[in-house]
Amino acid sequence: MEETIPFKNLHNREYQGHKKKVHSVAWNCTGTKLASGSVDQTARVWHIDLHGHRCLCSMQGKIKDIELKGHADSVDQLCWDPKHADLIATASGDKTVRLWDARSGKCSQQTELSGENINITYRPDGTHVAVGNRDDELTILDVRKFKPIHRRKFNYEVNEIAWNMTGEMFLLTTGNGTVEVLSYPSLQPLETVMAHTAGCYCIAIDPKGRYFAVGSADSLVSLWDISEMLCVRTFTKLEWPVRTISFNHTGDFIASASEDLFIDISNVHTGRSVHQIPCRAAMNSVEWNPKYNLLAYAGDDKNKYQTDEGVFRIFGFESA
Repeated sequence: MEETIPFKNLHNREYQGHKKKVHSVAWNCTGTKLASGSVDQTARVWHIDLHGHRCLCSMQGKIKDIELKGHADSVDQLCWDPKHADLIATASGDKTVRLWDARSGKCSQQTELSGENINITYRPDGTHVAVGNRDDELTILDVRKFKPIHRRKFNYEVNEIAWNMTGEMFLLTTGNGTVEVLSYPSLQPLETVMAHTAGCYCIAIDPKGRYFAVGSADSLVSLWDISEMLCVRTFTKLEWPVRTISFNHTGDFIASASEDLFIDISNVHTGRSVHQIPCRAAMNSVEWNPKYNLLAYAGDDKNKYQTDEGVFRIFGFESA
């Protein structure tokens, strides 16, 4: 598998549009659009033209992006409807969650919650959205009515949240080094996974449904068998707290990033690092395209005047 992808021959491209740093990047379900959320209080949707197959992608013409304006604070995280290529949800520090149509750039729904929202994720069937805030409160919204159907306040630090592929389990990474596994929709506790010796920051679900991965403040990424809840292996290339992780579309590679000045790409099955993408700043978000080996990433990049560049990049093109 490793030999079939010539990572070392691939290039990245830079996308500029935001006025301040980009916190979150996410691909839509068809892999044709990428959204970026920024400290500048906007999200942007970029139409990425993909030609060819596997990594053999080129882009034609000028990239046109659509600005999603309306939030009154940083857009901390965003996610696309897993069943609709043009619907996107954003979570902001302004306490609101908004649903947008990426074709028109219009906000179609919004709801105000109780605190500063930092996390958002869709259930894989597209019916519910989970939102986490700075006060460790979880809200589940029914997407059709865009109204809360569950609220739960936790007495521990909740960092990132995810459903498994079937939507029957809900996972939370905590500041205690655990992953709390809840059944869904009851939100009853199923298991506490003692994952790391330091806080668990981020979580990713293998698209094939076999594993989940956890990135921790101890600089390790751990890989877990989701049916057994057992640790399969760890990835040890990073030296700083792991901020963001993502599986590629086949589930064979995992990207992880931190304050280290590179993004690591490792083989999921062997644990070996197969490529490192150099970067100039701490990373906030990495996400693989759902169809191709294209990795979007964004961080705290600054220009020579020490102001935010407001860029993100995509790695995996055969030409620069």
